[in-house]
Amino acid sequence: MGLLALGTALEWPDAKKKASQVREWGIEQLLANWRRARGKERDALLWGDEVEYLVVALDDAAKKSRLSLAQADILKSLARDEALWKSGSGEGNKHAGHDGEEPPHFHPEFGRFMLEATPGEPWGIGFKDLLKVESNMKWRREVAKAHMAPNEVPITLTTFPRLGTKDDYIQPYYPPSGPALRSQFVPDEIANPHIRFPTLAANIRSRRGRKVELNVPVFHDTNTPKPFKDPTVNYDLHNWPEDDDVRNGAAKDDHVYMDAMAFGMGSCCLQITFQAKNMTEGRKLYDQLSPLGPILLALTAATPIYKGFLVDTDVRWNQIGNAVDDRTREELGEAPLENDRWRIPKSRYASNSTYLSQDPRLRKEYFDPDLVVDEDIKKRLMDGGMDELLATHFAHLFIRDPLVIFSEDLEELDLNKSDHFENLQSTNWQHMRFKPPPPDKDDIGWRVEFRSMEIQITDFENAAFSIFIVLVTRAILSFDLNFYIPIQRTTENMETAHARDAVNDRKFWFRKDPFASRVPRSSQQSTNGSTFSSGTSSAVNTPPPSPPLGPVETEFDLMTIDDIVNGCADGSFPGLIPLVESYLNSVNVDVETRCFLASYLDLIRKRANGTLWTGARWMREFVAKHPSYKQDSVVSEEITYDLVKAVEEMTIKEGKNGSVGWELLRGRKV
Repeated sequence: MGLLALGTALEWPDAKKKASQVREWGIEQLLANWRRARGKERDALLWGDEVEYLVVALDDAAKKSRLSLAQADILKSLARDEALWKSGSGEGNKHAGHDGEEPPHFHPEFGRFMLEATPGEPWGIGFKDLLKVESNMKWRREVAKAHMAPNEVPITLTTFPRLGTKDDYIQPYYPPSGPALRSQFVPDEIANPHIRFPTLAANIRSRRGRKVELNVPVFHDTNTPKPFKDPTVNYDLHNWPEDDDVRNGAAKDDHVYMDAMAFGMGSCCLQITFQAKNMTEGRKLYDQLSPLGPILLALTAATPIYKGFLVDTDVRWNQIGNAVDDRTREELGEAPLENDRWRIPKSRYASNSTYLSQDPRLRKEYFDPDLVVDEDIKKRLMDGGMDELLATHFAHLFIRDPLVIFSEDLEELDLNKSDHFENLQSTNWQHMRFKPPPPDKDDIGWRVEFRSMEIQITDFENAAFSIFIVLVTRAILSFDLNFYIPIQRTTENMETAHARDAVNDRKFWFRKDPFASRVPRSSQQSTNGSTFSSGTSSAVNTPPPSPPLGPVETEFDLMTIDDIVNGCADGSFPGLIPLVESYLNSVNVDVETRCFLASYLDLIRKRANGTLWTGARWMREFVAKHPSYKQDSVVSEEITYDLVKAVEEMTIKEGKNGSVGWELLRGRKV
């Protein structure tokens, strides 16, 4: 999360009146920045990872674990230590093996129980940098822990299993509700107190006209009631008008019900940002990585518990989408369009809906037929010189309203800033994000953010998935790979990834031939019939034009995750890991480095073929085998405490010698 602006935040009735101004000014800032940066070239790819932690306080005497709301104090302590480090007078952050490295950076997140950590400087594409990622992640965890209370630990679980239960799951304790969230499960104090966060939550609720609704199907075990009626829901509250939501059917049978932004934005994830050498390469990476989003979501599945119950999904994605869904009933299609402009198919936190690259292989059949675009904004961008594909992308993002507006920012338009543009850009949380260079930083280029992955329990896993996706980008650019499928199929894949044990039990749409030749010139048409420019290919040899195109449906098929990652047994699809290994074979990599990278690829390979469990499966098995579990889907305080202790142990021992988590990391108990 970037710097947090200060100012006088407008409540929704006033913000709504200024929404058009913010959109218009944001587009003018985008155009000005695009003109400055469209020819920007960087010498080499840089990348960075973002790891997010839950801060958990352990009470070993009472066998209780609670979320610690100590974010502010921890960040202050970390900032002091970093300042001492940079001045040369501090010893606190020093760690063997990190001499000469910049200290890691720590940032606030939505929850006061969360921390975000990034490396002190971006990683380069050199293989030696890849070998530092895991040790740097371990260093970050150690540094964070050193600035916490003795009983506090930073753990990398996606969600805290008992967030929103009726017990004292936070420290210090605050009773539920408050004017911003108006939740019957969590207090306003659970959120970062910076004015952006309560305003964001309150304005989502106000714009929507009711509280957000998260209904996650419960996992039906042997003794789970049928129908399951969430026993934590209070139907007799009358503190806020929105308390009527549950009386009007907001809480569904056989689902775990949640009612606040904290249940989504209080989730941790693993995100990777790539800096491309130029805009063309960035657009290509955005497109080619997009179909991989659901695949990596399923591979990293780690969210089987919500609000003290096992649920029948394995990942966080849709829950966050529902937690920030500001669409009105009209936009959702629940009421006739009278006051709003469009029906909008997706939440503002959702899978991608656009492709960006001026790639001749991009067929019109791949585009989303249900894409909603502000045509006036699209025209303004194209009149300003932007090509249709990029203009369509931003005109789609800008169908949304800005949610947090500071009155001080409306006094004068500054085309050397990007605050109004980022107001909309940063609150469109899609699984890929295309990021123009900041106008005030010449050393930053065009970037692409890969956002779908779940945080993993250990630093080894987080490093493995980070390095894997980096190597995939190198293979994409080196071999000019083509992973295009229709956007609707990627949207469908994102839903499939939510299924319990989807990595083993479900199939995903994926392109059969990643080496497909470029299309004939006669077929290089954009959505309005204009000819695409050919762009810049990173392949050494561009293949000759292919024969006339066949039906688009013949280009992709349903595949297992094992097929996609390791290759089809019949050779019809080579597999992502074999493609990465072919790339490594084509470059000069020393034996030691290759062996190091092989350990990471082996984790991905075995996760895909079922030899190793996902984090979600490990947690399900842990709960199922716990002596106090009653086969009723309830994850009690005792189970949660033991789970957190096991996770803490796993971050240290990493499943070695038969220790906890070997099923997740080793595949055998040795």
